[in-house]
Amino acid sequence: MRIGSLTRIAALVIAVAGIPAVAQQSTGYLKTKVDPGRTGVFIDGKYVGPAENFRVGRKYVVAAGEHEVKLSDPRYEDYTTKVTIEAGKTTKLVETMKALPPAKPPFGRLRTISKDKFAAVYVNGKFMGHAGEFNNPVQGLELNPGDYTVKVVPVGSEMGHEEHVQITADKVTIVRS
Repeated sequence: MRIGSLTRIAALVIAVAGIPAVAQQSTGYLKTKVDPGRTGVFIDGKYVGPAENFRVGRKYVVAAGEHEVKLSDPRYEDYTTKVTIEAGKTTKLVETMKALPPAKPPFGRLRTISKDKFAAVYVNGKFMGHAGEFNNPVQGLELNPGDYTVKVVPVGSEMGHEEHVQITADKVTIVRS
């Protein structure tokens, strides 16, 4: 009976050891190199994070197959493309975003305080960046005075904190999520 137990344990160890190989067969990677690096990356409509972190392109695990990738930054035109991810391989996406005309003053400033520094920040439904960009006294998102709906959504979640705010010229408004 002891030999039978060892055989079952050995079979279990072999089965568990094989799981990463099976998982690897169904996923690949998307490596981004985007200018500007703070550009948000969306895969099949879901925000996965910024294109870069400290000037280093991010690498995302993605299911093998064809996917729609959208790059979004409020100061640039959105860019959308299709990519094919091959199992166990890295697909590179290199893009320079096309600048939009700059906004005109006056401005107020929106700050976000979130546990997830890569949480997506949306203003009136438009992606504006990630929470870590707007989270300390010298950072913030400059917006023209007015009423806005701000939503902060942690990476990997569809639920987030939504708040209606009024931005006033030369004032700071803080949204905590």
